[in-house]
Parts: sequence; C-alpha cells; structure tokens
Amino acid sequence: MMHFCGRYICFGGGQPKEKRQKGECPLSSPNGFGDARLPSDRLEENVRYIGNLFAGDDTLQVRTLSSPSDPAARFVLVYIDGMVNNKLLNEDVIRPLLQHRFKKGESLTAAVAQSVTLADSAECTDQVEKIVQGIVYGDTVLFAEGCADAVVMNTKGWKMRSITEPESERVLRGPREGFNESLLTNLTMLHRKLRTPDLKMRYMTFGRRTRTKACVCYLNSVVNRGALEELQRRLKKINIDGVLDTNYLVEEIRDSPYSAVKTVGVTERPDVVAGKLLEGRVALFLDGTPDVLTVPHLFVEHFQSDEDYYLNFMFASIGRFLRILAFTLSTSTPAIYIAMVNFHQEMLPTPLLISISSARRGVPFPTALEITFMLIVFEMLRESGARMPGIMGQTLSIVGALVVGQAAVDAKLVSAPIIIIVALTGITGLMVPRLKGYVILHRFALLFFSCVLGLYGYLLGELALLAGLFGMSSFGVPIMADTYAHTAQDYKDLYYRVPWKDMILRPQFLSRNKVRQTGGGRAK
Repeated sequence: MMHFCGRYICFGGGQPKEKRQKGECPLSSPNGFGDARLPSDRLEENVRYIGNLFAGDDTLQVRTLSSPSDPAARFVLVYIDGMVNNKLLNEDVIRPLLQHRFKKGESLTAAVAQSVTLADSAECTDQVEKIVQGIVYGDTVLFAEGCADAVVMNTKGWKMRSITEPESERVLRGPREGFNESLLTNLTMLHRKLRTPDLKMRYMTFGRRTRTKACVCYLNSVVNRGALEELQRRLKKINIDGVLDTNYLVEEIRDSPYSAVKTVGVTERPDVVAGKLLEGRVALFLDGTPDVLTVPHLFVEHFQSDEDYYLNFMFASIGRFLRILAFTLSTSTPAIYIAMVNFHQEMLPTPLLISISSARRGVPFPTALEITFMLIVFEMLRESGARMPGIMGQTLSIVGALVVGQAAVDAKLVSAPIIIIVALTGITGLMVPRLKGYVILHRFALLFFSCVLGLYGYLLGELALLAGLFGMSSFGVPIMADTYAHTAQDYKDLYYRVPWKDMILRPQFLSRNKVRQTGGGRAK
C-alpha cells in the first residue's frame, strides 16, 4: 500500500489522464523518458509526477518525513516494497535524516547526498529516467521541499539463491561453486578468479521494459579484439521489449541463426569463464540468470570437459577421445546399420547376417521404420525423464526403456538388434550433452541419406554436414579453426591435452597475446 501524510493525494488507482502536465512522460512509453526532468521544486508536484508513472502498482511505498530541528525541511522517500533492505533504509537513510540539523538556506538534497546519508552511493539528479530506474532497481529516492532534484540512494536488498554446484555441469574434481541469478554476485565470483586490473567489465542494458542489466567482460591485453568489437556491434543493434534469459540475446547475436550448431558458449561455472577469458574470449553476463555466454565458441569445445584441466593430462585426453568416439557412434550407428542391412549385406559376416535375419522373422515393418520409431520413442522417454523430479525421472527413463523395448520385441513390432542399436545410440549420445540438439538432427539426417543410397548416402550426408561446419564461424573465428592449426602449440589443448608445462602459447586463432607462460618447471 502507498502511505501519505498531510495533503498528498493517492495516485495508486484509476487510469492515467489523457491530458498531462507539461514535461510529463507517457506511462506506456516503451523507450524510456529521454531528457525529461522533474516538473518543479515543489515537493507535492514532484511526488505526484513520479507517482502517476507507477499508478496501479501497490508495491510502491511513499513515506513522508519532517526534520525535528526544522519543520520546514520536509522529505518524501519512494521505493518498492521487497526490493530494498529495510535495515539499510532505517539505519543509513531515515535515522541520519532525522538526527541531522539542516542549515537555513542550504540545498536539502545536496546536504542529504553529501553529509547525511550513510548509503554507499547517493546521487542527486533531476532526470526522470535515472529516478525511475533507481526505483525499479531497488534504490530509495528522496524528494525534498524546495528542490527540483532528487537523491537516488543505494538500499538494494532482496533474497537470492545461494551459491551451489551447477546441476548441469557437475564435476568429480575441481571447484564446486556456480553462478546464481545476481549479476553483482556473479561478477564478484569472476573477480575472485582473475585478480588483475587487466579484467575489464562494461555494463549494458537490454529490454525497453525489463531494463535488464548485462556486463561484457574480457582481459584487455589478451582478448581477441575482432571478436570483442563484433560482439559490441551486434549487442548495440538489439532493440527488444524484454530480456529474461541469455537465450534472448543468443538468438539476436549468434552466427548462422538457423543452424543447430552452437556458435555461442554457455556455462554456469566461474572457473570455466575465467579459463576462457585467459584464452582471449569474451564473456557476457546477464542479470537474473546463472548462464554466462562466451565467444568465440569453437566446435571442439563441445568435447572438452570442465574437469579436464583438474585431472592428469593422460586421463583428460582419454576422456576427450571417448567423447569424440561417442559422438561418432551416436550419429552414425543407425545410419550404418541401415546401409549394411538394406544395401550392402555382402559386407556382413554370414553368421551375423543370418542372426539378424532370424531376429527379424515375423516383424511386419521395414528396418528403416523400425529404427526410426524406436529412436523417437527413446527421445520421448529421455525428455520425459528430464522433466520429472529427480529419482522419479531416472526411474521412468530406465523402467520405460526396459518395458517398452522388451514389449516391442515380444510383440514382434521391432527386432532385438534394433533395440541394441538404439540403446548404443542413446547411451553414447548422453556423453556429449552440449551437442544434444545437433546430435539428434545429425543422426536423423544421416539415417535419411542411408535409407536412400546406403553407404554412399551416408558418406554424402557426412560430407554435406562437414562442409556446413567448415563454412560456419563464431564472431569472425571459424568454428573448425582448430582442425587446420598452423603450429604444434595450437594442437596441445584441442582433441587431447598435454601437460601444463608444455602449453606455452595460446591458440593463435583466439588471442593476440600468444604467450601463456615462458616455460614450465621440470623435475631433475
């Protein structure tokens, strides 16, 4: 509820008047308030003006105060309930305001900003844009009698989710902390990882109505300057009504917007962001989401795990090899099976061919229809399991797969080899979760080509998809740039990882500062 004392009028209900006073801004304007200023130095008029902009918002709080030492010194505090820290408001604003003895003739707002308030930031302004933004961001705005400006004081304070390990990026070894929905908290976590003045942070705002804060972060001496300038250019072009998540921005700025391949990286881990900045990339934080965007984003990054850098280099390299193998099996196994069984039976060993034929006895559907049907069923089970709570989702996926698979074989709807192929395809696909969407589309594309032309179709499909990948870029850097690196150093952290002491240079296609370290220590 809105609270008023004396002769202040209530502006919380009803429709805004069509006819407005001079200088008043339309409530429905989506483009901000331009250069609009407070209408006068009269306290009641300024408060009414701001109140009309928030008409219909019952969370707006208006509190009137008078100085005990000077009854003529009257103030009004305006803030949104639930977005301010009441303890800060009482101890840093109201108490000092009531205890201060104002001098006759001095500017009340200037005195409050310079000598009275204990808030960590206080700014005098007469711009309606700054006043309104201060209120909606959780600040407290003070109006004073006889002053044509107001004081915007930082009293932000609301409950937020604590720092926990990201559910989608769990690791066996390494830091357990993840970003949350607070922009300042996330930037602080990055500062703790990169304690250097070379770390630059540039604020931006997106959304005409949401006014969502964002921050572009990079290491000035290391960053890929071309990628940074291209990112800033694309961000400046965004003109959208609201931004609630990073995907709003991804679809506005990404290369190849209709491709299933990601050209913008996403992570919730501070250590991952710090590592990418050290290689010359740029990070984009957004208030209200734990997801952080990183560019440029190469295709090989989908096979690099967060904990590769916390394990022995040999185990990390084996892990990367297994992920690449899993990607190949998940996308190619159904297509190759169809090609071999339908078009190239002579390439199969005779006992295996006989086994497959006997398993298919009594199945009324063609092999292509069998495998397509089971792949769709598997994806439905996986999606439903992901949407169900915790243990229930895992149980649904496992039991559903067992029951449906066994029932389908017993009913002679599909053959047993198809169940094995689909199970292998699904399990290997889980090893590359960052490529989930692309793996599914890649798999069905190859399956279609194989159904038409056999192995020739499979090879043709692979060549077409590879040509598409080689033609894509991420903010000026080809996403397959790692496959044609020019120096041995560029290969030392791509499809395998060498010891840290041997990674002397950064990848040349990412950073203008090539030297990562001058040399590693070696045991004697």
